[in-house]
This record gives sequence, structure tokens and C-alpha cells, in this order.
Amino acid sequence: MCTVAAVSRASYYRHCGPAPDQDEEQSRLRDAIQRIAVEHRHYGYRRLTHVLRAQGFQVNHKRVARLMRLDNLLAIRKRRFVRTTDSTHELEVSINAARRLTPTAVDQLWVADITYIRLGRADVFLAVVMDAFSRKIIGWSLGPSLASELPLEALRAAVESRRPPPGLIHHSARGVQYASTAYVNTLLEHGMIASMSRPGNPYDNAKCERFMKTLKQEEIHCSEYRDIDDLRVHLGHFLDSYYNVHRIHSALGYQSPVVFEQIAAASQGATAPKMSFSRHEEIYQSDVGS
Repeated sequence: MCTVAAVSRASYYRHCGPAPDQDEEQSRLRDAIQRIAVEHRHYGYRRLTHVLRAQGFQVNHKRVARLMRLDNLLAIRKRRFVRTTDSTHELEVSINAARRLTPTAVDQLWVADITYIRLGRADVFLAVVMDAFSRKIIGWSLGPSLASELPLEALRAAVESRRPPPGLIHHSARGVQYASTAYVNTLLEHGMIASMSRPGNPYDNAKCERFMKTLKQEEIHCSEYRDIDDLRVHLGHFLDSYYNVHRIHSALGYQSPVVFEQIAAASQGATAPKMSFSRHEEIYQSDVGS
């Protein structure tokens, strides 16, 4: 009938107006969105949509984004850059062993990085170690200096919490902290294989870089801290009680790292990591179009 009358479907529905049950459903949906947005302060509309569907709402991401915009719940993000990697040193640099590796279980590939946090008029620094399979933060350390002891404390915390078997690959930037004798000796002591990114290529450590961005957006830029001890308390709550346990990740099928590890442990045994390599067109003919 809309086609015959040359009337759009949207105009017809607007003319009819929402039914009372639709108004009630809209109110319940907006209430649920507001509750989730308060609990997870920086969830975007995609993550909110998955949480709503898990709660039984039949809704798509476009509607969620529209309602979040109406309620002023869309996040405003900012970023600032401070250099934390000094690769201008003469220490030995490890080959990039993680570039072609895809972990299939925990404790096969760890990635590490350092970031700054603005505290008053000075910067303090945070070092983290992440399990690349589950994106769980398994060790971290906060301090006022970029000295090698900072990432070493994070590494020791990760080893203490996981007790990994020998053969684990530890990937990092090629900064002087990770190339230092103390750090390399600690890796060798625990049977780990050192791996470092290519110069000026952040994509080699993309998972850890993405975590740093999430940390800044969802915790650091949203809070003010009295001092480094207050910051340490807030970081402990965010990393150990929220990020690892409750925050869902799109790359993990919208599950938290802890839940992802539990499901992986229950569904499969230990399997070897996967390796992939680029094919050289001058040696191997392409299979495409043959």
C-alpha cells in the first residue's frame, strides 16, 4: 500500500505513532543502556550492543548508538604522546620472533611495553606484561623512572603469577630497558626467548599498544590522582579487578580475558603455536587465478 500511495514506510510508521508497549520497551532499553554505561564508563556502542543482547534485548548497534547520542553517553577521547622507547643504544637487539607467530594457548607469547602517565607536573611510567593469547595483564609496575628496574618488576610479577614453562617468547620494543643485561639475563634464567620489534614499527606490538590506548581512555584521562600511591591503587583496581575480569574484548568474542582463558582451558589441551610466512612470488607461483 505504501508503494501504491507513493508514501515511504518511515512516514507511515511515524504517522501511526509508537504503540504503548513500544514506549515501555524503549524506556527499558534506555534504562539498561544508562546502567551499563555507568558500570562500564567507556564502552562504545558496539560493546554495549553485545551486553544488551546478552541480557535479552533484540537491538542492533545503530539503534544503540542513536540512543547513546540522545542521552549524551558517547565518549570523548583525547591523546598525548611522550616518547618512552630509547633504541639508540649499542646493546644487542633480538630478532623479531613474534611477527609470524599466532599463540594457541596461554604462556606461549608474552608482550611487554612501557607508557607514561601524567601526574601533576611530572610524568610517571607504567610497565606491563600481557599474555598475547588472552590479552590478560599478568604483570605490571609503576615508578617515577624509566630505568631497567621498572620493566623488570613487571616481568618478575608475571613470572610469579604464571610460572610459565621454558620456550615462551617474550616480545617487546627494542628500548634500552628491554635490551639491558639484567633484563636479558632474567629472560634466560626462566627459559624465555627474547623477541624485539622492528625499528619504528608499532604494529609488531599492536596488542600491547592497543591496551595502552584503552588504559588511557578508560582510566587515566577520566581520573585525577593525589600522588603516585593513589594512582597505584586505582591502577590495581582497574587492571586486576576490572580489565582482566569484567571488560569484554571484541577480539576475544566479547569475553573478558579471565573468561576467555577459562573457556580455552576447558575446550582444548595444550597445542603448539602457529607460524605463518610470506610467499616469495619469484620462487612460488601464486595459487590465485591459476
